[in-house]
Amino acid sequence: MNSKMHIEGFSANTLARRRFLARSAIVAAGTSILGGLVVPGTRAAGVGANDKIRIGLIGAGFKGQQNLGNFLLNPEVDFPVICDVDDAHLAKGIELVGKHRSKKPDTVKDFRRVLDRADVDAVLVGTPDHWHALPTVLACQAGKDVYVEKPLATSIAEGRAMLTAAQKHQRVVQMGTQWRSGKHWADAVEFVKSGQLGTVGLVRGWAYHDWLGNVGNPPDGNPPPGVDYDMWLGPAPKRPFNPNRFHFNFRWFWDYAGGAMTDWGVHLINIMLWAMGSEPPKTISSKGGKFVFKDNSETPDTQVTVYEFPTYTMIWEHKLGGSVGPNGRSWGVSFSGNHATLNLNDKGWEILAERKHETLESKIFPAGTDDPRRTHIRNFLDCLKSRQAPVENLEVGHFVSSVALLGNIALRCGHDITWDAKAEKIVGNPDANRLLGVEYRQPWKLPYYKV
Repeated sequence: MNSKMHIEGFSANTLARRRFLARSAIVAAGTSILGGLVVPGTRAAGVGANDKIRIGLIGAGFKGQQNLGNFLLNPEVDFPVICDVDDAHLAKGIELVGKHRSKKPDTVKDFRRVLDRADVDAVLVGTPDHWHALPTVLACQAGKDVYVEKPLATSIAEGRAMLTAAQKHQRVVQMGTQWRSGKHWADAVEFVKSGQLGTVGLVRGWAYHDWLGNVGNPPDGNPPPGVDYDMWLGPAPKRPFNPNRFHFNFRWFWDYAGGAMTDWGVHLINIMLWAMGSEPPKTISSKGGKFVFKDNSETPDTQVTVYEFPTYTMIWEHKLGGSVGPNGRSWGVSFSGNHATLNLNDKGWEILAERKHETLESKIFPAGTDDPRRTHIRNFLDCLKSRQAPVENLEVGHFVSSVALLGNIALRCGHDITWDAKAEKIVGNPDANRLLGVEYRQPWKLPYYKV
């Protein structure tokens, strides 16, 4: 069915205008971070409209390679240097650059050597989550702009340090949650904001993934040849090398990440909060555990988190090892109003009208062919030139990541928690407050970090 069809006065022109106004509001909101719509660039007058944008890649693994390929689709982008602790990843990065550019990039294993370079305007941080904060903060201090993968960090205190660095050094920083730049996602969000669903009292996001399976119980051993394992650990605790704690599966260990709650939750919580506004949650409850997998991973394969916001309830749930989720969908989000419910995922969105609300018709809006990842990257590149705040600036990214991280804090401390958003503290719960930050292994220190 055509996604431009008219629903209760909600025409294609209305959608377009509201998307424009919403994005303008996002940019305006970003001024509180960046100290104004126009911020200084690395070069004396910023990156000019016809200048090359020189980016250093920090982390050339799965996400780093994916983003590298998409950045290189923009002809003004060059990658003079690639950083990774694994020689195999560096080789893949060189190969990817070689498909698009004639000049071979330099390679380094210490990200600080990227920040030292005068021929780097910005950095792309595609590392494991525990390595997001340090390169971002130090890049801001070095006068570089940053595109950093989600979630923002492994803790709320690290995210606050990243936001402080972006503010203090007036950097353009984008968090890589690409659906924020997707057209059909924006259309659905604006429909929720239009009020035609009625009063939305329940919002739900879920991820049921059968492609994530049991990772087994391999013994500890030696890291692969060509890997600087101590540098890979960085600020995380010293541990014997185990293949399950390395590369892709790092996601399932508390030292480096937050499991599906932050890996997928940040994506979908981002959409839910985009539609529902920036008011923080008041209380959070989370239950779950490892009920499906018998392996050495740590984060829960099953988890349900309930957030009490001032005007609605939000539920996040994930279940690994199965794919039949709510509404028969493996993953998605749902906004339930007293006039209708809106269901949304990468295939599109649909309106399911309440049987007692006859003026609203149930309809389907399939997704278009746009690639939100490329659009998200394009937004970042354009902001390097205009010095405007990107759509997923760190004020937005920190808020979204913090909501997801609060779900894990409630789970790990075993109690419902009450959140004081202004102070960024959990009320009356010292155990939970200890989980707001993370202790860095010496000699690593994170500037602007406070707990």
